[in-house]
Order: sequence, then C-alpha cells, then structure tokens
Amino acid sequence: MTSAPGSIERWVLAARIRTLPAAMVPVIIGTAVCRPLGINWLNAVLCLVVALSLQVGVNYANDYSDGIRGTDGERVGPFRLTASGLVPAKSVRSAAFACFFVAAVAGLALSSRTSWWFVAVGVSAIAAAWFYTGGPKPYGYYGFGELFVFLYFGLVATVGTAYAQDKTFFSTAWWLGAAMGFMACALLEANNLRDVAGDQLANKKTLAARLGRKRGSYLYAAWVVGAVGSIAPTGHFVCVGLALAFYTRPLRFAFSERTGRELLPLLKLSAQVQLQVGVVLLVALGFKIGY
Repeated sequence: MTSAPGSIERWVLAARIRTLPAAMVPVIIGTAVCRPLGINWLNAVLCLVVALSLQVGVNYANDYSDGIRGTDGERVGPFRLTASGLVPAKSVRSAAFACFFVAAVAGLALSSRTSWWFVAVGVSAIAAAWFYTGGPKPYGYYGFGELFVFLYFGLVATVGTAYAQDKTFFSTAWWLGAAMGFMACALLEANNLRDVAGDQLANKKTLAARLGRKRGSYLYAAWVVGAVGSIAPTGHFVCVGLALAFYTRPLRFAFSERTGRELLPLLKLSAQVQLQVGVVLLVALGFKIGY
C-alpha cells in the first residue's frame, strides 16, 4: 500500500507542476515577440508571476470544487488534496484564493506600468479560473473548458505579455498566441481523455466525456493541428516541422487503446512538447521577428 505524501509534498503534487508549461511558455514567447529594443524584464517577471499564480490557483480551485462535489472519487489522475481527506477543503480553497491574490497584486503592479485595461482582463481571468469547476454552474462541466483555456492560456497570456512589452499588438503575437492556446487545449485534453470514464459517471460533460475515449482522440489531434497550423503563418517553417515531430509520440498515445491510469504519461508528454516547441520558437524569434 502506498504511503500518503508528506505535508509539503502533497501540496506540491496538487499544484500539478506538469501543467505549468501552459502558463510559462506563452509568457516567454510573448516576451520574445517584442521589438528588438530590449526587454522590460520587470514587466516580463510580473506577467510570469500572474500566469503561474493563476495556473496553480486554478489547480487548487479544481481540487477543492471537484473534491466537495465528489467528482474526484471516480478519477484516476494525480494526487488530490480534498478527495484524499488529508487536507480540509477550506484549506484548499484558501490556498486557491491566496494564489489568486498573488496574481491580483502582480497584475495591479503590471497595470500601473502599462494599461489599466489589464485590471479588467485580470478580474475576468480570476473569475474564469474559479468558475471552471466552481460555483453552481461550472463551465468545465458543460464542455467549455477548452474555449477558456484557449483564450486565457493562449491569446491573453501571449498577446497580453507582448503588449506589456511594447504596448503594441503584433500579428505574430496573435498567431503564436493561438498556437499556445491550442497546445494548452491539447494538455487539457490529455487530462480529460484519462478521466473519461470517471467524468461520465460523475456527469461531468467535458468534450472528451461527451465524445468518448475513442473519438476523443480526434479532438486531441485537432488541437495539435491547430497548434502547428497557427505557427505556419509566422514563417517559422522549421518550427512547424519540429512541432509535428515532437507531437508524434503523444498522438500515438492518444490513438492507442490505453484508458484511465494507462494514459497518465500523455499529460507529461503533452507538457514536454509545449516546452520543446517553446524553446525552438524562442530560438527562431531570436533570428527573425515578424510583425
């Protein structure tokens, strides 16, 4: 029998470190897209703090909301604080709110240095993070998770970071923001494909749960195509080829006969690919910046 994780380890596990590339890479790419006049490092760090705080916050918020609903009782994913009973639900909720508070403080500092419109964007991002699985009608339970992930972990994170650098909207930032969003959707789909059976039992109607395990594989492939296709208009065709190569193994997993716990590696692979694509794009943007 596996022993319970320690008091610190359990919080680290519940933060779902493997999902953090979805927050980090868009900020790094958004920063790299800025004009070659030097990077405003303070603004870049503030954007990164906002993104990471929101990502960890939404992970804790999902742990809390799914846990008190009983949804996590039928799932096979990473360790969960609330469902395990090792941590009081109120403590998990407080941790989520603490992360949102950190994001809000960093966002206010960023707004004071750039545009107060970021306040409205930040408020909507925190609301989206909480109501993904929280509240009386969580949109994640009705198949809208991918839409909000695409918007906030793709377009908002990438384009917003680029704007925080130069106060300009670059076409390249929009295209790469879309690519980041599609990759974040693939990461979410890796999670949802693993939990199809449990979500169906819990009446959590994610797109993967609606489609079923087999057809859900095509949804994962659609996000991959979207990600690769969004890079192409920027002219970084080497990155397009490498992205396709990187996604070969995850796609094989998605279209395999694996189910439930057997699909755990798909989340790790999807996160690794987003990091790999981020690195090659960063290198490409160092040689050629298109607007």
